[in-house]
This record gives sequence, structure tokens and C-alpha cells, in this order.
Amino acid sequence: MTELPVDLEARLTAAAPAGLRLIQNTDAKGVTVLWCELADKNDLLGVAQEIKAVKGRLMTISVFQPTPPESDDDEEEDGDEKSDDGEAVPPASLGGIAIDGKSYELAYHFDLDGATLTIQVFLAADAAEVISLTPLFRNADWCERDYMENYSIHVIGHPDPRRLFLDPSIEPMALERLIPLSTLVNAASTKALWEKIISHQSDTPS
Repeated sequence: MTELPVDLEARLTAAAPAGLRLIQNTDAKGVTVLWCELADKNDLLGVAQEIKAVKGRLMTISVFQPTPPESDDDEEEDGDEKSDDGEAVPPASLGGIAIDGKSYELAYHFDLDGATLTIQVFLAADAAEVISLTPLFRNADWCERDYMENYSIHVIGHPDPRRLFLDPSIEPMALERLIPLSTLVNAASTKALWEKIISHQSDTPS
């Protein structure tokens, strides 16, 4: 069974003055999974410092644009919140960021001696910037560069914000719109491979 630091929740709470929501589950085999949603993206660095202090390791970072839950007009509940024009108001994160399909959820997945701790941060579409964790965890480098080129998210203080995959001629935010695969990927190596295969087949006696 994983032994978490006894003061872990206190450490995270102290590092996130704007507030957080922590959920912990342990299965029958003793595997513990924790989800921690931060109310303010500006608390991320302090929380990450506390995780590093208890020997936590960053595994990877996931990025989503969560869509609001679909509502059935025929089964609308009386408690559904409405705007002044009668439109349904999308749900919001702990910090008040609207979950409207345009905002972003960043999930930082950490290993704590066998337990998984995921820190969730929400960014508004018109203020999509977050601090870099690369100075604390070097493997954050590629993850942050990846989502900088695929989403309209700016990572503050990243030491090397060059692109990883997209050709410079491709506009950024590739995962926020449809792009033909032939445009997104340089297929020259694939073409050369097939030409070599076809050439080899033609030289082989039947």
C-alpha cells in the first residue's frame, strides 16, 4: 500500500491560497489516486514545489478543451442556470472558468511513490497562459512545447519555446481546427519508403 506524506493535503492547501478541491480514492489493492483542482492557475508553481519537496515526479501533462454537458430541452431541470437572454449558462471550474468548449484544462500527472496525483488547472480562452514547470521538472519541457504549438496557450518562462513537430509554415493551434494530414505532415520520407518497396518488388523474380 502506498504511504503518502501525512501532511500532503496541508502542504498543498498552504501552497494554494486561492483554494483547491482534493479528492482521494484507494482501491482494494491499495493503489491511491488523487485529483486536485486549483482555483487559481497562479498557485500552480507553489503546489508543484511542494510536490517536488516530497519527492514527487512529473509523469506527463494532458491538455483538454472540455465541452459542457449536453442538456435535453425536454428534460430540463428547474435548477438549470439561465442567462438574461434565456441561454443555459455553462458549468464552471472551481475558480469560475466557464466550461464552454473554449477554455482549457491542464492536467499535471505526478507519481508519489506509486500513487498518482493529478493537478488540474483551468485557463480561460482569452487568458490562456500558465507558468512553466520546466525549471522544477525537466521533463515538462517537451509537454509544454507540445501544447504551445497545438493550442493557443502561452507558457510563461519556458527556457526553450521552439516547436517540436509542426513545420514553421503551419499556423499554430493545430488541434483547435481541422487540418489535412497531407498539410500537417511532411510525407517525403513515406513516399521514399514506398518507392523503395515498389522498386524492390519489381526486381524480385515472380
